[in-house]
Amino acid sequence: MSALAQQAATSLVQSVDWLAIAPPTVAALVGLAVLVADLFVGERRKAVLGWVSVAGLAASTLLLLPLLDGDRTTFCLTGAPDVCSYTADRFTLVVQFLVLGGALLTALLSITALKDSHKALPDGEYWFLLLCSAAGAALLPASRDLATLIVALEVASLPAFALVGLKYGDRRSSEAALKFFLSSVTATAVTLLGVSFLYASTGTLYLTEIATRVQDVDGQLATLAQTGVVLTLIGFAFKTAAVPFHFWVPDTYVGAPLPIAAYLSVVGKAVGFSGLILVTVVALPSYADVWGPALAVLAALTMTVGNVGALRQRAGRAYSAVRLLAWSSVGQAGYLLVPIAAAAYSGDPRRSVGSTLAYALMYAAVNLGAFAVVALVARTRSRNRVSDYRGLYATNPLTAILMAFFLLCLAGLPPGVIGLFAKVTVFGAAVDAGLGWLAVVMAANVVIALYYYLQWTALLFRAPEGASEGAPEGPGGAPQGAAPAPLTAALALTAVIGIALSGAPQLVLRFADTPLF
Repeated sequence: MSALAQQAATSLVQSVDWLAIAPPTVAALVGLAVLVADLFVGERRKAVLGWVSVAGLAASTLLLLPLLDGDRTTFCLTGAPDVCSYTADRFTLVVQFLVLGGALLTALLSITALKDSHKALPDGEYWFLLLCSAAGAALLPASRDLATLIVALEVASLPAFALVGLKYGDRRSSEAALKFFLSSVTATAVTLLGVSFLYASTGTLYLTEIATRVQDVDGQLATLAQTGVVLTLIGFAFKTAAVPFHFWVPDTYVGAPLPIAAYLSVVGKAVGFSGLILVTVVALPSYADVWGPALAVLAALTMTVGNVGALRQRAGRAYSAVRLLAWSSVGQAGYLLVPIAAAAYSGDPRRSVGSTLAYALMYAAVNLGAFAVVALVARTRSRNRVSDYRGLYATNPLTAILMAFFLLCLAGLPPGVIGLFAKVTVFGAAVDAGLGWLAVVMAANVVIALYYYLQWTALLFRAPEGASEGAPEGPGGAPQGAAPAPLTAALALTAVIGIALSGAPQLVLRFADTPLF
């Protein structure tokens, strides 16, 4: 082989920064190990798979710590070391912490759910799918080309379909999975079409290269590029559950296993919003006049429809607590969209989206805490109606106080200080961007949300209906007993995080003041 040929072959060999890709890689490898181990572990030892999965997710989360010393890149374009497919910067690490931390708390909730399911949920398949989805979700914020972005999006989404419909013999679960699958497949098809148009008009898949080349597109290719931008935005609007693409959320959350509903409400949103930020702020800043107004309108519609839908879940009737949280999550998605829309009108859009991450971190902690309480109540009240929480303080004071704290954080009221500051940060992003009308819409929606959050909170402290004298009873008339250790651990972790953030909100609010890319 000639010297020239040897040099060319050598230039195609890339060194891989294994430390940079370690968090999603470890999650994926543990998932494969659990799937193989499931073939050899007896029925009585299936619980070991859950604890191995928890350990794997904890290890993936801890592997973020060595990456804090500076930005890392890998899988870079030959001859252009600054054009890479994988980047572990501050934005990546924050979202990966949210994703892997959320998956870890979901795993703790799942151990109890699998034990109580009476084999309606298969252990090995469940843990394999959850870890694969978490690996894809952790890969997405590090993706810096459209191909990797789409692959990560589907690796995160496809296992989630199966997780939603994994309950054996549960018709509601199957229907929820089908609705989730059809909506997500539609979103993927639209996104792929938009991505193909962007590639055809710019000739590259790398986000930073698209940002440069899309400004020079003219003629018929300009129309193709504009169409690609619109289609890509529509696809991610599905993933973020933005109105009018939110129709799958309530039924999917209610039909899914409870831990998976919690997972979708936090990790699913992190996937959609991180992808949306990368596409808009990194790849398409020159089209801010297109995606800025569109996202502002979507934010207003999403928060309004979500909060009005949650308002209909009145406490005095047989409405599902999970359905209320589902509609609440749609409303919260509207707040998360506000800083991204405001980035289009900001002189430093990469800095503006920090408000979305700050709000997402607050929402993840307290929403998972609320789902942990719902999981505890569901052990004795299978229907899990909002009215079932009446008098919870009389039977389980600590749980009732924690649930009240989580709801007040979501509402943005003291002592949930972090919820208040997070909403003020998002509100300030809209005002600073000159979106006064959107700030007014947000303020009106905060008032609407106060009603149903406070109604649920007040219900916790009312006298229980039909309570008999004597020994205390748990929700649903079951004798009060100690909660399972994994469920207690999930509840304790979310409570500690929520209280810590309320005592020191600057821990997350600092992301709203510093550039993340």
